[in-house]
Amino acid sequence: MESNDKYIGQTLDNRYEILELIGKGGMAHVYKARCHRLNRFVAIKILKDELANDDEFRRRFHTESQAVAMLSHPNIVAVYDVSRSDNTEYIVMELIEGITLKQYINRKGILNWKEVLHFSTQVTKALSHAHSRGIIHRDIKPHNVMILKDGSVKVADFGIAQLLSVQNTMTQEALGSVHYISPEQAKGSQVDVRTDIYSLGVVMYEMLTNRLPFVGDSAVAVAIQHISAIPLMPRELNPDIPRGIEDIAMHAMESDLNMRFESAEEMLDDLEEFRKNPSISFNYTSSSINERNFDDISLQQETKVLQTAEVTSPPPRRLRLPSPPQRRTRTGGSRPELTTDEYRAARKRASKTSTLVGILIIGLFLLAVVTFMWNYLLKDFFSPLSRDPVEVPMFVNRVYVDVIANSGYNEVFNFSPPIYIYSDDVDEGLIIAQKPLGNTIVDAPVPGNKVNMELTVSRGAEPTVVMPNLIGKHYITAGNELDSFGLELEIITTLENSNEESGYVIATIPEEGALLARGYRVSIIYSGGPTIVERLVPDLLGASVAQVEAAFKLLDITPEFKGFENEQPEGTILFIESLGEMVGVPATLEVHYSLGPPVNEVLVPNLIGITTSQAEVALRSLEITPIFIGFISDYPVGTIIYVQYVEETIKVPATIDVHYSLGPQEAPETSDPYETFDDADVSSSEVFNDTSESNDEYQWDP
Repeated sequence: MESNDKYIGQTLDNRYEILELIGKGGMAHVYKARCHRLNRFVAIKILKDELANDDEFRRRFHTESQAVAMLSHPNIVAVYDVSRSDNTEYIVMELIEGITLKQYINRKGILNWKEVLHFSTQVTKALSHAHSRGIIHRDIKPHNVMILKDGSVKVADFGIAQLLSVQNTMTQEALGSVHYISPEQAKGSQVDVRTDIYSLGVVMYEMLTNRLPFVGDSAVAVAIQHISAIPLMPRELNPDIPRGIEDIAMHAMESDLNMRFESAEEMLDDLEEFRKNPSISFNYTSSSINERNFDDISLQQETKVLQTAEVTSPPPRRLRLPSPPQRRTRTGGSRPELTTDEYRAARKRASKTSTLVGILIIGLFLLAVVTFMWNYLLKDFFSPLSRDPVEVPMFVNRVYVDVIANSGYNEVFNFSPPIYIYSDDVDEGLIIAQKPLGNTIVDAPVPGNKVNMELTVSRGAEPTVVMPNLIGKHYITAGNELDSFGLELEIITTLENSNEESGYVIATIPEEGALLARGYRVSIIYSGGPTIVERLVPDLLGASVAQVEAAFKLLDITPEFKGFENEQPEGTILFIESLGEMVGVPATLEVHYSLGPPVNEVLVPNLIGITTSQAEVALRSLEITPIFIGFISDYPVGTIIYVQYVEETIKVPATIDVHYSLGPQEAPETSDPYETFDDADVSSSEVFNDTSESNDEYQWDP
């Protein structure tokens, strides 16, 4: 985790708290974040500043991302949200706990054909779903395929690669990885769904062979090979590959897009057919597996499209002369109509081929005859009439270097390169086994030859290392550390929820200090963050605020109330965030309630100094009812001396107190205390109940 990253610790849109950096790409960085509103972990892809400041790129970013957000498939990483916060453009995605297919290939090497079939089928299903909705990935590669702990895969970054067309250069960063682009991408031509099929074919090739079909000193050199060269067949690199899955991979990798699978569904059908019958072979008609159209003029034109830079990589391999294109079929197809010149050229090529085949057949026949005659007629004739037997010494438990340094032995025996194996019982450098066996008699060699001798030599005890302390390290770092021992350990990673930081090791089996030897199994248990309990948000629309508070408290949900004027009665619930959905708890959800119907508000005027009749007229026109109360004062009789809420805004209709002057005389006797006393100073009960004479002397000075 990079503590100096400017985004870590920030909260976007008061909702997504950035926790750690988990990946970097050519156009964005990916962070792990927590959604505080739904209390779940998510992945957030934040655009680099230089791209976020490009208005055109930002517009395309939103358009593409919103389209991808409509995809919903178990083999596609889900996009939850596309937003902008303080000039930060970002996408909120499903957080995947796993490793990329590239990391898996780097760790395991060549994958068995069952794994290749399993992964390829899931990626093809993802492509089929996206293509059906008009979305082309454009950057299919092992780096964008995530393997989950249950073995399923999810394809990431759908539709994002198209944004890179804004940058019109053939660079490693712009293309993501030039090793997987289709020929039409390399030439800058229009692409369709078949470009994803080509890239998937390259991924299958890499899984089957642990090699890329094309490599070079520069991106341009590799791109040219995609256009014009033919890779080695996978079975030339790995003879264990079934013919059927090799056919599918190479069919997908056709340089001529008209010769490839026309759709992901067509490719998926063949993968399923191979799954049912692994011994099947597909009779694809191919222009690139056997012959690939290529000429110097077209290559020069295509090279100009890529770059004008000089290419220093080796020339394309296995280039073929042009051949008439044929539409691909599985069981053959109609013969294309040829012109007279084409027909003559084809006949000439066929004649040459027939001649070569005939010569080859005759050569093989003569070789078989000679071999037969040598073995059964001539071999004994040229061999000595008698041979002296050779006694083979016992080399086991002797020092290997001493044996092969013995000139006497070298005159009789031809020592093959030794076979080294680990042994806990035999010291390093001693011979463990031999062939032929010691203390046996073998025929004397033919003059000039020697007896072949194979020796197996001990490497000593198998090396062991002490299990290091991996607690607190990222699980990928921990796996790489174990791989560095070179013991071919079987490493198993397991995700468990805990309060420790997500992605970091919390336990290992065996524990620190145990001895590890070749092939041992090591389990790495790493944290997935705190356990998230999910609850269903109930439908409480129409209920009261108190009812929502009580129900949410039982669910460990905190309501965030907001009031709005509405025709519904005051306090009625109008809206609940994530209603009917499952949310992780504890959580905070927004809840809207009614403030009741809208009301009118008016400003209470300053009426001090006018008469009671004038004040009453003015207040009643504003739907305010005055309650007049008289007080002894030095102001003229009937003059307004106090107005409740003066120059404040109140809701109407309303009733307010208005005080007026009784003049400078003593207050007259009255049965209504409000005509004489200020209720702010003396309550009505005090006026009626207090028998003291001080009431007659009460004065109020405004």
